[in-house]
Amino acid sequence: MKKEQLLDLYYQMVLIRRVEERGAELYQAGKIGGFMHLYIGQEAVSTGLIAAREPRDRVITAYRDHGVAINCGISADSVMAELLGKATGMSKGKGGSMHMADTEKNMWGGHAIVGGHLPIAAGFAVGDQYAKNDNITICMFGDGATNIGYFHEALNLSKTWGLRVLWVCENNQYGMGTAVNRASAVDEIRQKAEGYGMKNAEVNGMDVMAVYEAAKEAIDFVRKEGQPYFLEVDTYRFRGHSMGDPERYRKAEEVKQWQENDPIGIFNKYLLDKKVATRKALDEIEARVEEEVQKAVEFAETSPEPALEELFTDIYADN
Repeated sequence: MKKEQLLDLYYQMVLIRRVEERGAELYQAGKIGGFMHLYIGQEAVSTGLIAAREPRDRVITAYRDHGVAINCGISADSVMAELLGKATGMSKGKGGSMHMADTEKNMWGGHAIVGGHLPIAAGFAVGDQYAKNDNITICMFGDGATNIGYFHEALNLSKTWGLRVLWVCENNQYGMGTAVNRASAVDEIRQKAEGYGMKNAEVNGMDVMAVYEAAKEAIDFVRKEGQPYFLEVDTYRFRGHSMGDPERYRKAEEVKQWQENDPIGIFNKYLLDKKVATRKALDEIEARVEEEVQKAVEFAETSPEPALEELFTDIYADN
């Protein structure tokens, strides 16, 4: 990967972190309604994964979607405006935190129902199969989603019909407030793919370069072989499940231990050790991000609310 690409990955990860930190402040100030699930701590996952795709490959994810939106090229202005429910958001202020999407950038949401988007991903891949192209659908979901029926139905169909889907489980160790080993028959989630005879792998989700390499290999397999692939990414969210989570199910020492492996800190050290960038260059990127996020907040706060007549638009498809 070229120097410019590596620095862009660093920029994206820092941008996700700062957008969400400001978003949390605005939520606590009562300026953001509904639920909001932060991606802080998991930035390396979507950044490495989406860097490995081609623009023609779709991405579909669950409700922890702010980072994915930014990685797909949706601006901080548009993300922040959507969080604040403004008409300038990418979903016109009617989707909010959990329903970010921009089909022009092949980002197909942002889905609030746990696991509900997995059959949709399989459906996308069926469409590609009918169209006789080798586009790939990348479907991201949490560990908790692997315990429900949609997961098994979707994986079974994808293997049976030879669908080009990269299934990506973001194992952040908890399904809401329940540890993986209290809800799943197996701790290593990728073992579930074995039951469907599906090729699979596991990768450290705190290391963006490791995620990128694993995703590249998986995408190459899916495209060439016309078969699905299951990638388990081990990661950790530094904040609660959502903004209203008191986090009584885990100890502060555990969170601190994972924070010592901050994905942004790891990548910062990688760039310095490999002499890809100087400390001054990385500081300049961080300063640029701070300025961009401040402008995004100002843009969102001064943007109009959705007009009343927008209430029923985008509900039904024309033609």
